[in-house]
Amino acid sequence: MKFSFFIAKHFHYNQDKTQLVSKPAVRIATTGIAVGLTVIIIAVSVIIGFKKEIQNKVIGLGSHIQISNYDRNSSFETVPITINDSLLKNLRDLPNIKQVQTFGTKPGILKTNSDFTGVIIKGVGEKYDWDFFNKSLVHGTLPTYNDSSISNEVLISKTIANLLQLKVGDSFFTYFMQENIRVRKFVICGIYQTNISEYDKNFIIADIKQIQRLNQWDKNQVSGLEMQVHNYKKLDDAYNEVFMTTANRFDDNGSTYYIQTIRDINPQIFGWLDLLDINTWVILVLMLSVAGFNIISGLLILILERTNSIGILKALGANNWSIRKVFLFQASFLIGKGMLWGNIVGVSICLIQYFTHFIPLDAEAYYISYVPVSLNIFYWLLINVGTAIISFTMLIAPSYIITRISPAKAIRFE
Repeated sequence: MKFSFFIAKHFHYNQDKTQLVSKPAVRIATTGIAVGLTVIIIAVSVIIGFKKEIQNKVIGLGSHIQISNYDRNSSFETVPITINDSLLKNLRDLPNIKQVQTFGTKPGILKTNSDFTGVIIKGVGEKYDWDFFNKSLVHGTLPTYNDSSISNEVLISKTIANLLQLKVGDSFFTYFMQENIRVRKFVICGIYQTNISEYDKNFIIADIKQIQRLNQWDKNQVSGLEMQVHNYKKLDDAYNEVFMTTANRFDDNGSTYYIQTIRDINPQIFGWLDLLDINTWVILVLMLSVAGFNIISGLLILILERTNSIGILKALGANNWSIRKVFLFQASFLIGKGMLWGNIVGVSICLIQYFTHFIPLDAEAYYISYVPVSLNIFYWLLINVGTAIISFTMLIAPSYIITRISPAKAIRFE
């Protein structure tokens, strides 16, 4: 066993009762490392989980990429594009595209016997991906649409249902203001809740053929296409593929395609999520700084109380670097113990929150009713390795004080 490591183990595991100062200092240093690592693990897990949840909600409502008419207007009374089988096949064959589906939107006024409210009808087709709404469904069932008939089943939000005192199985009339006012009767088959208030206050999911009939479109005319990608990290690559597929191409009526990613459609939300990364770095710096200063103070106290031993070791011929390594090894034991407890506490809290959701959030402010967590093994390893390296590196400079200790004075040190 190497000399420095052997002495470090002896100092660490054979502390005598006269060391009244170093014991509490060591506990404080170890606790500082543990608390700092716990906070970092929880903060990173929460921020990653929160970003993932919000991204999934926004993407579930609007998909990753949308194609609409370049001559669109700012309202939901859209200008249609004509979609043919050739374009659909080309888009579905793109390597990064997972799903392609049509949609249509139209504003209207939902009226019951006692109240009314403005809504936006979003029409979807037979091949619509219901995974997101299946997870967001709170009452009833999802609607079933097919190409052979027009369905009057709709999916409404819990916000609209509570506002107008509607429930599954109820029917209501919706009025559409156009050249001739038109009325449609819908039946509620299910109630969803996304906690994204801008969507829950306005949108009703219906059969796209209702929109096409109201607007007197043919079956190939829609407000646009929604596309999902296999991997969100390759969103830009998918966008470029879609752009190259539709560039310099017009639909059957001569309209130009307009392509947007979900980040283009919702820049405020994704800008807000990007700002969370800054919060993560602030927490990392603060916690590592506090933990680092705690372990530095602990190291200096250990050196102070072992001044006599340092003098004896120097008198016996030990060089400065070997003695410095003794205390660096001893400090490493403290760092390891602190990191062990930090991981146990931090990961335990994250797992408890993941399975129980015992810490709530205001859904109206944060779009989710509980604090989400996501334990990523890569980030967990990175946090631990980074904490160990940074903590150990911060000790190298303070250990230099050992070189200033004179053997003659140190042996006489009380």
